[in-house]
Amino acid sequence: MVKEIVERQAAASGVEEIQVDGFDHVEFYVGNALQASYYYSRGFGFDLVAYKGLETGDREQVSYVMKQGSVQMVLTGALTPESEIADHAHKHGDGVKAIGFRVRDAKKAFETAIERGARVHKELEEHEDENGRFLCGSVYTYGDTIHKFIERQDYNGPFAPGFKSVEKKCEGTPVGLMSIDHIVGNVEVEKMEYWVDYYKKVFGFYVYQYFDKDDISTQYSALVSKVMANKSGTIKMPINEPSEGLRKSQIQEYLDYYTAGGVQHIAITTRDIIKTVGELHKRGVEFLTVPQSYYDSLTERVGEIDEDIEELAKLGILVDRESGGYLLQIFTKPVEDRPTLFFEIIQRKGAKGFGKGNFQALFESIEREQAVRGNL
Repeated sequence: MVKEIVERQAAASGVEEIQVDGFDHVEFYVGNALQASYYYSRGFGFDLVAYKGLETGDREQVSYVMKQGSVQMVLTGALTPESEIADHAHKHGDGVKAIGFRVRDAKKAFETAIERGARVHKELEEHEDENGRFLCGSVYTYGDTIHKFIERQDYNGPFAPGFKSVEKKCEGTPVGLMSIDHIVGNVEVEKMEYWVDYYKKVFGFYVYQYFDKDDISTQYSALVSKVMANKSGTIKMPINEPSEGLRKSQIQEYLDYYTAGGVQHIAITTRDIIKTVGELHKRGVEFLTVPQSYYDSLTERVGEIDEDIEELAKLGILVDRESGGYLLQIFTKPVEDRPTLFFEIIQRKGAKGFGKGNFQALFESIEREQAVRGNL
């Protein structure tokens, strides 16, 4: 069963929370940033809004900033073989390098994190020019992933210093994606508690929900998960680790191919999931599927809902209800060559959870895909 954590005040542990307004951006290190930008524009409807590379004077890397709603994704590639970016892409394949936290005092946030034991990735840098003042510093978290502290409330330039606006932007025809709901990380066996303690100690976050192998398991595999969050609820970051099962879990498959802990999926909200997913289907985005039997008993499980169940079944959208309402969600197949990163599209109608009632159907669907890949 879900273990609800009643005490939501980080102060209870004696650690003051680092004030984070929300997710600022997610940065991917990729093998070909130009082609990746085309995929996210044409496939997911993101607009290309800013750029950095040879034309802006950067001789080491190229970055494309993609935006839809308040979601910002940065696609970064290496211009030389000897670089952190090239090493990351070689080791992990395309994947998330940085999760940016938007803060109002980057100096305080960065220094507090270091004092509490976070390892520096890049020292805090302050830039001030005609566009205003911009601060950024970064620390390591699980695997090779980092967190950036971004202070930009007094900055009016294109994304960050060194970037230029794209005059003839690649218009992606938005599909209704609005904001990042949560970001999920996978870590190695017996490492979840280590990273849970890290987020408590360094950031002052707390455990929002806890799922054990009784909640998330099939006849073949299982995992355990704890959801870390800030008090305001603008940051939610589940952390998963594999649990012993008869066969290889989806988390272990991820770890085998990513070769480290890292971001498993990014959940993005929409106001109309049927419209959003319908458009994504037309553009060739592939999703996990569940059998028709899931929908035959849907009303019995979740009660009356506003949506047409036949439409949900046609698109493969899942539904779960809890005390505050219900949510609708769907998961893409992996979007990289390796079976690692994927996306979740989610619409909340009062529910604040993560779709516990869908875990069984979802994980059986994932296992069917693992079997096709020969990795179950």
